[in-house]
Amino acid sequence: MSPAVIEKAVSDQLSEAAIPPAECVDRLTLLRSMPEPPVDCQVCVVGAGPAGLMLGCNLGRFGVKVEIVDDRADQTPVGRADGLQPKTIETFRQMRLADPLLQRGVRVYDIAFWRSTAEEPLRRLGREIHYPPVIDVLDPYILLVHQGMVESLFIEDLRKRKVEVRRNTAFDSYSVCDGKGGPLQINCRTNVTQDRKTILAQYLVGCDGAHSKVRKSIPEAKPVGVSQPSVWGVLDGELETDFPDIWSKTLVYSQEHGSILIIPRERNMTRFYIELKSSPKGDRNQLGQEFVMQRAKDIMAPFEVGWKYIEWFGRYQIGQRVASRFCDNHVRAFLAGDASHTHSPKAAQGMNTSMHDAWNLGWKLNLSVRGLAKKTLLESYEEERRKIALDLVNFDYEHANQIAGGDAIALAENFKTNVRFISGIGAEYGENAINMMEPQSWVMGEAKPGCLLPPAKVTRYLDSNPVDIQLDIPMLGQFRIYLLMWDVHQSRIFLDSFCHAIASGDSLVSQLSAAAAVSYAKQPRLPAPEDIYLRPERYTAVSHLFTFACITTMPKSDIEITDLPALLQDSRWTFYLDDIPEQDTRGSLCTNKWLGSLGPGEVAIVNVRPDGYVGSIGRWDSSIDDAGEEAARWLDTYYDRFLQVPAASS
Repeated sequence: MSPAVIEKAVSDQLSEAAIPPAECVDRLTLLRSMPEPPVDCQVCVVGAGPAGLMLGCNLGRFGVKVEIVDDRADQTPVGRADGLQPKTIETFRQMRLADPLLQRGVRVYDIAFWRSTAEEPLRRLGREIHYPPVIDVLDPYILLVHQGMVESLFIEDLRKRKVEVRRNTAFDSYSVCDGKGGPLQINCRTNVTQDRKTILAQYLVGCDGAHSKVRKSIPEAKPVGVSQPSVWGVLDGELETDFPDIWSKTLVYSQEHGSILIIPRERNMTRFYIELKSSPKGDRNQLGQEFVMQRAKDIMAPFEVGWKYIEWFGRYQIGQRVASRFCDNHVRAFLAGDASHTHSPKAAQGMNTSMHDAWNLGWKLNLSVRGLAKKTLLESYEEERRKIALDLVNFDYEHANQIAGGDAIALAENFKTNVRFISGIGAEYGENAINMMEPQSWVMGEAKPGCLLPPAKVTRYLDSNPVDIQLDIPMLGQFRIYLLMWDVHQSRIFLDSFCHAIASGDSLVSQLSAAAAVSYAKQPRLPAPEDIYLRPERYTAVSHLFTFACITTMPKSDIEITDLPALLQDSRWTFYLDDIPEQDTRGSLCTNKWLGSLGPGEVAIVNVRPDGYVGSIGRWDSSIDDAGEEAARWLDTYYDRFLQVPAASS
């Protein structure tokens, strides 16, 4: 019950009791001065931008008790970030949230380069495909959508699960209660009344932007990097122009006036990033909207440029900084998004990288809250995402300088060199507890530990639907365990012994599954109305922690569900036929793409983390008697590196 409701109830009772007005005022004043009881949750997220909402959305789906606080009165209305890269589009597909964005966004497939000098008027130097076929993705384009649309999507998803953002609430500080094992006390204030609010949580995540108060509360986390002297203006609006490449991503360089990066936007708008070269001396406030509009016209001359309307104008100074730590020493408070790294917006990386910080952290927090994770799992967040942030600012430094320098050839080469990273699929993690590097003879295909699972087309056995295998299993916070073989009948002894070993009481995978069943019974995933169509229970029949999937190249006519061991029969919705290479992005069988090759009697296992990254790969000769038991032990060894059975369950 809210304080306002309590106050009204008390006021009504005082009136009914005929207490004198002066005494009523005194009692209500005392009531107002009393502190609110603390809010209890498992994870407190500070900041409701793309990173904070992505994290809150996933935690809410997993069933974690999450509080999201934001000092703003409402979500982002206009401006700010606007580009989704191919990997981010895939992530939204995995979350079943992509459709509204794909319907409303603008797709950019190419990039054009223009240049003018004192000797030559403005002319096009050339064009490049933005994401050439060397990049193996389902969506080879940038999707331009307003940041507010992305935030709205998350907010709506949270509301379906009865989770609301706590607005007008500013983070103040945090401390650890009752020694290192106690809850974190998170102190906030309301913007209007400055009333104190206290939140008690197991974990705190600062997604509160470049000037993060959470970062400033972590002594070890200092932003390290530099700012560049140049200032850029940003204009969002609907153009009136005769410039021919307005619907391509376009770099226009004027030797005299500077550079413009042109980005087509939704609702017939265009974004201009405008370098304010040779700007007036003195206060940067002189660089107002009219000045920036005129500079754009100067750079674009002799083409005409005008605006029907301007929706948003902003200025920024480029800086590349990365926090020295992404978590505190106790691994209880974390940083994500702009709170942990800042860079220029011109490579369309900020919102993408920020949301993937949250995508990486969310499942790790879920397992930690449930007591199923060793400390090393949460420690891997900083190890993995700080590497990506450092890679990003190094690329961004070169990219921003080349845009400002107007060297189209150097920029195109830099783009080609870094195109995998820019797309998101090149964000790769090194060896750690959750990325187990295997002998080179086992890893011969495109599926590699620490890398994203490559896209592939297969037929779902049960209903003969062609599906993208990397998208088909919904993201429920589970690990996916894919077993690949040419012939199920030939591998039946291996499968029987493997499934029997996995189901035994001695198996760590079995013990973890039992513990997860207890945890999710006590604290289930939060449902949504569309679950009646998506049927998430199809993927939790065997385990709430692991989804087993079988992939074979056999024709459907040669195999029945009853030919599978019981564990795989119970996983019937994840039984796939690798028989439609013509529908693949590379025209390849899934087996060949992932593994490079697989011997006639071989069985391979690909462990995929809840965020879609490959964790480990193993291969066995199914003709060897104890190969199935050996594979089960290998699986236990992998998961024992970072998961545990809670003490109460063991």
